[in-house]
Amino acid sequence: MAKKVVTMGEIMLRLSAPGFKRFSQSDSFDVVYGGGEANVAVSLANYGLDAHFVTKLPKHEIGQCAVDSLRKFGVQTDYIARGGDRVGIYFLENGASMRPSKVVYDRANSAIAEAEISDFDFDEIFKDAEWFHFTGITPALGEKAAQLTEEALKAAKRHGVTVSVDLNYRKKLWTPDQAKKVMTNLMQYVDVCIGNEEDAEKVLGFKPGHTDVTKGELELEGYKDIFKQMKEQFGFKYVVTTLRESHSASDNSWSALIYDGNEFYHSKRYDIRIVDRVGGGDSFAGGLIYGLISGRDFKQALEFAVGASALKHTIPGDFNLVSVEEVETLIKGDASGRVQR
Repeated sequence: MAKKVVTMGEIMLRLSAPGFKRFSQSDSFDVVYGGGEANVAVSLANYGLDAHFVTKLPKHEIGQCAVDSLRKFGVQTDYIARGGDRVGIYFLENGASMRPSKVVYDRANSAIAEAEISDFDFDEIFKDAEWFHFTGITPALGEKAAQLTEEALKAAKRHGVTVSVDLNYRKKLWTPDQAKKVMTNLMQYVDVCIGNEEDAEKVLGFKPGHTDVTKGELELEGYKDIFKQMKEQFGFKYVVTTLRESHSASDNSWSALIYDGNEFYHSKRYDIRIVDRVGGGDSFAGGLIYGLISGRDFKQALEFAVGASALKHTIPGDFNLVSVEEVETLIKGDASGRVQR
């Protein structure tokens, strides 16, 4: 039987300006659904796990469209509560070359932000589960969402579930002080912590050495120093970061670093031409969870995660629609992009 994994958060309606148009040029939008934890659930379902997504969505047709978008890719939706008034929306303008992508949120008072703890039976949700994943986006939605997240974490720990977090700081949702207050408390429940240099600083107060992603440079020693501090303070089993060297909105280099308390491991590095970078971090988290839960050692798991997320950057939409076999082909060395016949 496939291993049961649970993710919880907000799934939103994404309205994208077609192609590389600016918002002001667009008289229509492309529609997809996505959101941090939903994206991870889709990855895990694609890899053959029993993936469950927990959220609250309105009973109306747009809420049902969001549910259906998950079902299409095999995500279990039995634990989704129905009710509330609205589905969160975000607008995306895709960047190119030196022009960055832009996101505008319209997600205040969404159903999950207003959800009550009583909407969910967390003991049932985590029964027989092996893994729970959440991000720093969910508790940033408001006090209710932060309380809901902690209640879920307590239940996960009661059931002996491994917990991962992607710190995912979003400055449009809360301040660093708010993030530190809430997230530092939640770290007591976490086994695997994922976050980039901004997340480590803004969410938990750790700052790397001389890394500046806008200059396309990496300073790994700075990360190693932070990772040691984070493991010492919170007792994480693994501390992990993606390493994005941003040469432009179209071209990035992509790798990752993991620390298990004894050894640092830096993955293979990929040079990627970006089709859609939204969901890149989520695809990394999904790949890492799959790698670890499927019995790979932490180095192999990291290579799987980096390969999976490199591929995601080539796929439009939030979801990473790749198979285990496709990821394994890439990490074994075939990055040619030749037609498969």
